[in-house]
Amino acid sequence: MMRSLTGLLALALALPAVADENIADQYPGTALYSKPIEVIPHVWSAIGATAPPTYENAGHNNNLSFIVTGDGVVVINGGAAYILAQALHDEIRKITDQPVKLVINENGQGHAMLGNSYWVEHNVPIVAHVEAAEEFEEYGAQILERMKTYNRDKAEGTFVAGPTETFNLDYMIDMGAFRIEARYLGPAHSPGDISVWLPEQSLVIAGDMAFHERLLPIFEDTMTADWLATWDTEFEALGATYVIPGHGHPTNMAQVRRYTRDYLVYLRGKIGEHLEKGGDLADAYYVDQSPYAHLHTFNELATINAGRVYEQMEFE
Repeated sequence: MMRSLTGLLALALALPAVADENIADQYPGTALYSKPIEVIPHVWSAIGATAPPTYENAGHNNNLSFIVTGDGVVVINGGAAYILAQALHDEIRKITDQPVKLVINENGQGHAMLGNSYWVEHNVPIVAHVEAAEEFEEYGAQILERMKTYNRDKAEGTFVAGPTETFNLDYMIDMGAFRIEARYLGPAHSPGDISVWLPEQSLVIAGDMAFHERLLPIFEDTMTADWLATWDTEFEALGATYVIPGHGHPTNMAQVRRYTRDYLVYLRGKIGEHLEKGGDLADAYYVDQSPYAHLHTFNELATINAGRVYEQMEFE
């Protein structure tokens, strides 16, 4: 089974990506952008759009994953709205009669936590890193209001609900046939980013540690040097065979390394050259990023990323 999956992943990498940012909805009749797929036995993911959140994709532009352990289901990410969590639960019920016993939020962003509102109504425990919980506690109301601007009636039922439990470094679970390790590997994309590691399956549900089909976004509080250090010392050391990234299709370490770590190194190199020449912020926005221009959301994010890296490196 593992050998055949390896072949399928290789084939997927050779074909054009189908989670195209121009496809409004791949799974009509449900709020989910796409139907969950079984990545390896008993590990499923509903792959979100690689576009920004819209009414058409209902904010499902990240991956909503779940593990059918044999003794219950563990869900990774609450989703960007009540309606998405409900739709994911409907799909889980089609696959198994095992109850959902735990939800893990990969960070404090809306697409990880706003759907918690559904899960708390169903008395499901929710766990997240303490920094992600603090981020959502501080900005959750603003995040909800932004979601309402694009989701309109699809925002109905959604309210701010943080995790019911937090952790600092690792949260380990033995459930059914699975050892599940929710790990805070270090600073990365946003406060409290975690990855969910399945050591016996050599699969990591990477969250926003890793990107490959869409250009990664650099936020004001994204410290790119720290992200690279976390990648090199912790994430790479996992040696994962299979990677479910935060956005985009399941892939392997080589692909996410190419479009996450290598992109950060490349952009910091370009900005470093610009600084050495005495270049200013206005021109930094337009450093050459053409090797990555084929990635989804490039037009929306490339100049923003360059400007934020310039602002960071100016004071390093």
